[in-house]
Amino acid sequence: MISSMRGGGSERQTLLLLKHLDRQVFEPHLYMTEAEGCLLAEVPQDVVIHSYQPSDAASGFYFPGRILRDQTRHLLSVLDAARIDVIYDRTFHMTMLAGSAATSRSIPRVSTIVSPPERAVPMVEKRFVQIKKRRLAKAYRQSTSVIAVSQQAAASAVHYYGLSPEDVVVVANPVDVDEVTSQSAASVSVSRSANAITFICVGRMTAEKGQRNLIEALSLLESDTNVPSLEVWFVGDGPLRVDVENLARRTLSRHQVRFLGHQDNAPAWIASADALILPSLFEGMPNVVLEAMAIGKPVIATRAGGTVELQRDEPTMFMAEPGNPTSIAAAIRTYCDNPELIEQHVDAAKRLIDEHHNISKNVNRIETIMKDAANLRRT
Repeated sequence: MISSMRGGGSERQTLLLLKHLDRQVFEPHLYMTEAEGCLLAEVPQDVVIHSYQPSDAASGFYFPGRILRDQTRHLLSVLDAARIDVIYDRTFHMTMLAGSAATSRSIPRVSTIVSPPERAVPMVEKRFVQIKKRRLAKAYRQSTSVIAVSQQAAASAVHYYGLSPEDVVVVANPVDVDEVTSQSAASVSVSRSANAITFICVGRMTAEKGQRNLIEALSLLESDTNVPSLEVWFVGDGPLRVDVENLARRTLSRHQVRFLGHQDNAPAWIASADALILPSLFEGMPNVVLEAMAIGKPVIATRAGGTVELQRDEPTMFMAEPGNPTSIAAAIRTYCDNPELIEQHVDAAKRLIDEHHNISKNVNRIETIMKDAANLRRT
């Protein structure tokens, strides 16, 4: 279960599961509340797709919880008709929807926590936050298994929802290195500025992704003649795009930025830049960093949530403090001043991907959790 297949990290991880689940064991169905997104075309043909349609809702006046009630009714009809044995709900929106429906049908659920909820829920949800928090806490307690994509996300979930630490298992997001490498070989239509170091920032333009902080960091480097000319490509769209564009227009002259909007093939764009830069305020386990590491691109990133777990025994990236333009500027300066570190980071990152984010190993762990959940129902 996922809200849509628009192309974010959770959608890409859902697509990975749909592609790699063992068909000798699983017959995957995909349930969405909105059947749209660039990744829909990549869903394997043997996957049965279900989606809630707004027209499914009964006519009448709106009241709090009505949409959730109507979506639950639709989900119940799908669970009954498809005779579903186990549910994998990804993101808290899907957990809130799946909770009561699965309980009423005694269907086991494997729920995934993809971001630290202490930060994510209040930022994303603007109405009835405490009611939704209580519903989510109940839904996670009713889950057969709860997976977190990072230790940071797990610790936040335990604190925010009052879960027992032993009830949350960490399974790091996998990355399909072969597929990402193939995607990165595609050509993109962009011209690079001569003699400039080019960074790429990939992410939806919302407050938690920190694009404003990156612009402010670039402005701090405007008069630093020891830093060469910089160009940043912003890939992504969202409600803060105009605000970020206006800030760049007001504060930058020597360093340049380009706003490229949404792009379907992020690895190809990452491959075309010199390095990836991720200025997020919080993250669960950033997919774009995994993809950059998989194709051998250096990374500058903030110590936001699960991002810190992508640097273990040896340095894999240039790091900065989240929400701190001065720290981000310092990390950019370190990148520019230390080319010998770049190759070391890239090599260490490839080793980390192979050891901790292996597609076969990590999908197998999720498969085992789902099989165990389904077997509990049979017994």
